[in-house]
Amino acid sequence: MPREGRNTMMTDKVIENNKVSMIGEVISDFEFSHEVFGEGFYMVDVSVNRLSSQADIIPLMVSERLVDITKDFRGMTVEVSGQFRSYNRHEGTRNRLVLSIFVREWEILENDSEMGKTNQIFLEGFICKPPIYRKTPLGREIADLLVAVNRPYGKSDYIPCIAWGRNARYASGFEVGGKIRIWGRVQSREYMKKLGENEGEKRVAYEVSVSKLEYGVE
Repeated sequence: MPREGRNTMMTDKVIENNKVSMIGEVISDFEFSHEVFGEGFYMVDVSVNRLSSQADIIPLMVSERLVDITKDFRGMTVEVSGQFRSYNRHEGTRNRLVLSIFVREWEILENDSEMGKTNQIFLEGFICKPPIYRKTPLGREIADLLVAVNRPYGKSDYIPCIAWGRNARYASGFEVGGKIRIWGRVQSREYMKKLGENEGEKRVAYEVSVSKLEYGVE
């Protein structure tokens, strides 16, 4: 299929322990996030189809050197690859973990025939909190994991992951510090954050829905 608009950010070191690729529809304008050494970074949302009729709304962080941020891409289908990144944002007396896809490649697709075919992530990192294992009222097993994925220069990203069924039961026995590999997809999930006795705020969480995992790898 013919494609156009391919841009790639070259880096000194290819990061192999945190790889994301997805295809989705751009649904927002670019919004300024921050600047590093004169390079501006912008946020933009894409809607990524699931196999079901639902879609995940995923935030991308894009450099102005990679994409023309003055252009309106809304409604266009884009294929991106990069890393799932996190940072702590101070909110009053607490820190909030903020997640987005840091884009290294951005390519406009001429049609949307591949929509829904790509939402893949691979992570290799370390368990940094005890897993939380539980069952739904209908008996479905779930395990929440927080995985630390190292970056160059001594930094790390902290990625929430959720496992189901047999994978959840397996993950319930993981220990803090154990090395793990995860394959899955990035998903968004709405929830209500309780702010007071009778007050709540709708928020969106981003996490990795696990399809395969390996623990204790070398």
